[in-house]
Amino acid sequence: MARKALILVEGTRSNGLLYVQAAQRLGLHPITLSADPDQHDYISAESIEAIRVDTGNLDALVQECSQLRAIYDIVGITSAKEEVYATVGKLCRYFDLPGPNPTSIERCRDKFTQRQLLAVAGVPIPAHRLAANATDVKSSAAEIGLPVILKPAVGAGSRGVRLCRNVDELAEHTNYLLGGQHIWPSSPRILVEEFAQGPHYIAHVMGNEVIGFEAADFEHPPHFVFRETIFPAPLTDDEYKRIADVSLSCLQALGLGWGPTAIELRWTKRGPVVIEVNPRLAGGPQPVQLAYGVDLVTEHIKLVIGEEWDLRRRHSHIAAWRSLLPDRDGILDWIDDDSRAAAVPGVAEVKLYVKPKMPIVRKGDYRDSMGYVIAVSHSRPLTEAILQRAVDLIDWSIIPFPTFANRTICGPHCPAPAEVAPGKR
Repeated sequence: MARKALILVEGTRSNGLLYVQAAQRLGLHPITLSADPDQHDYISAESIEAIRVDTGNLDALVQECSQLRAIYDIVGITSAKEEVYATVGKLCRYFDLPGPNPTSIERCRDKFTQRQLLAVAGVPIPAHRLAANATDVKSSAAEIGLPVILKPAVGAGSRGVRLCRNVDELAEHTNYLLGGQHIWPSSPRILVEEFAQGPHYIAHVMGNEVIGFEAADFEHPPHFVFRETIFPAPLTDDEYKRIADVSLSCLQALGLGWGPTAIELRWTKRGPVVIEVNPRLAGGPQPVQLAYGVDLVTEHIKLVIGEEWDLRRRHSHIAAWRSLLPDRDGILDWIDDDSRAAAVPGVAEVKLYVKPKMPIVRKGDYRDSMGYVIAVSHSRPLTEAILQRAVDLIDWSIIPFPTFANRTICGPHCPAPAEVAPGKR
């Protein structure tokens, strides 16, 4: 009998290994298809089978999966990466396997199309305009009124997203997006959006069921880099119901409801406003598992292979996550070993993405994170105290990039040399 295999198209540094491990626990053989397997460090570290293939080419993926079917019993195809998720849906349809609706995924990934569909359905969203050039951006911002958010119409991980508080910041970020520094998959299309202000929440949804809400804080503007989240979010029953109702309305408006969805909202003066609907798991599903005992990655794979999932809560704890963010660019001179932080009672995980002597160049998106710490306990104050204690045990020092002939050697986004200082503020 052929060995049962799960095909994983690409991966992510936050969820990729989780999918591999969950597949193995379910008795499946995970095989990763990637345009560059070397970019996923967990593949070599865990001796995971990986095949190099152009994951942007549907025909190439079909051919590779067809060849694998001669060796394995392919029971499912999925991905943790949003950029290829519509392609995954097409692959699933080709091989008659359970999967997401590729048309719904593609419409959802285009943020302007997503907002049009949400608006038609009466879902509360920020005022917005679509711009193709600097003139469009300027006039759209004038119509909406500063401050505004500028973001690529198609993208993920907050790449190219910035709060523009005045005309100078607006012109600066427009030049960045249109001046060749931002990589566009097609013709530039910029979303100019009202800055909806208020507490930020992430809805974790599986199928048509709301699992819970996560409260999130960002690092300092103008960029939107997650600093800390806590799950479940401290909401009243009325607030929970209102956000849940809006979240479920998003699914209906966008034709979603199969598999995972992560919906970002802000609670504004007019109530919950939808910032973004992502047709995938949130970047960090671990807090949900720690707080409720629901492993969203495993349950997603069960759906993918045609098994019945189980989303029942096993317990009720409070989990919190903190990102380790640098406050300057330069060379990471040293960073504390994570063992002391991991040994703190209540710490569930400590993960470092960086090593000493690595260059640190902040980009204003998810790639800025040098790692994270997750803590869990029976109460919010205790969880926050555990998290803070663990984070305090991880220190680092970033030194200026070396200079030669009065030029700083660090690449195109290099800042002026700064005072040598530890990472903690």
